[in-house]
Amino acid sequence: MDAADAVTLAQQAMLTALIISAPLLIVGLLVGLVIGLAQALTQIQDQTVSFVPKIVAVVAALVFTLPWLVQKMVEYSEGLIVNIPRTIGGG
Repeated sequence: MDAADAVTLAQQAMLTALIISAPLLIVGLLVGLVIGLAQALTQIQDQTVSFVPKIVAVVAALVFTLPWLVQKMVEYSEGLIVNIPRTIGGG
């Protein structure tokens, strides 16, 4: 395994982590933005008002996207396992 293979593996790992985390982060961001706007308009500055809806929304998004997330993780893991002989053998 040379440096290019190591860089490719690290790049694939980071890209997969970004793809897997993106739906949950986007939902958390959007809900936080809406709740923050509502708090600014109503002048309610309680921390739990923003915390609880974000948790509920992220859990709902997780339940909704879990099959897709697991599929992506399995595809990545399968690709790693299948390429072990090529990576170790160098050919």
